[in-house]
Amino acid sequence: MSPLTETVLFVFGLIALGYLSGLTGYLSTQTGDSLSAFAVGVALPLLLFRTMIHADFHGAAPWALWATYFTSVIVAWTAGHLVITRAFGRDGQAGVVGGVATSFSNLLLLGAPFMLGVFGQEGFGILSLIIAIHLPSMMMASIILFEVFGRHKNDPTPPLTMARDFLRRIGTNPLIIGVFFGLVWRFSGLSLPPLATRLVDSLAGIAGPLALFAMGLGLRKFGISGHVAPAAVLSALKLFLMPAVALLMAWLLGLPPLSAKVAVAAAALPSGVNSYLIATQFGTGQALASNQMTIATVFAVVTTAFWLMVVQAIFG
Repeated sequence: MSPLTETVLFVFGLIALGYLSGLTGYLSTQTGDSLSAFAVGVALPLLLFRTMIHADFHGAAPWALWATYFTSVIVAWTAGHLVITRAFGRDGQAGVVGGVATSFSNLLLLGAPFMLGVFGQEGFGILSLIIAIHLPSMMMASIILFEVFGRHKNDPTPPLTMARDFLRRIGTNPLIIGVFFGLVWRFSGLSLPPLATRLVDSLAGIAGPLALFAMGLGLRKFGISGHVAPAAVLSALKLFLMPAVALLMAWLLGLPPLSAKVAVAAAALPSGVNSYLIATQFGTGQALASNQMTIATVFAVVTTAFWLMVVQAIFG
């Protein structure tokens, strides 16, 4: 078994263990919620904090990296929205859910441990550059489109209120806080005291496996219900269209090999829980988002391995 195949199976094996723990009743879905909260609120922010302090970003070409990844986001979001509204005849709110589901890669619970396992700390450092921009930009786009297609069209939210809400969410997001303080500490030139280093390393070290196991429990909670055809189409767009666009952009913009591989791999990841949370906020498309997340994650076992082989063949 090749190291690449072993890494992919290891990552998705941890997800499967979490799912089986919930399926058999050994652990409750509430346990999964608590593990996810700890991973996102404590372990992953410390992992990002440590990465910002120690990573070398000189060869990452951030502008080209961001252009590569977010072009794939825009194309996938547009395709998902049009498929749901035009092909399946759903309204604009469901279209937003479809767009988010098709373009919002699971860069945290799945992406962080996946990149660490496949590309090591250097690869995760490049992913961190995407995460730092990904969270605020996707949140802002979701807020704006929520207002455009929301239910309260006769009573729209004032722009200042939208801006204040956006800044509040960004300012209190533990992942953004982890990135921010990591950069502040980096630029200060100070080194972490040995005890602080040990504490950060111990919690950051469990972020990956914990996040993957919690994600598996979460999939058991959401599951599949209702009409699956739209979710299957969105999953195909997420797993094939989005990484294909990222691959094309990485080649056109001449990204360094590792940056190109990380960008395509990030685009190839399945969707996370964000589309379901937005669907819940809209009060529509919950089954669509849940189905799409579950289907895409299952098939990602094969498709992510495929895209990793493709980028390895192209970029070395």
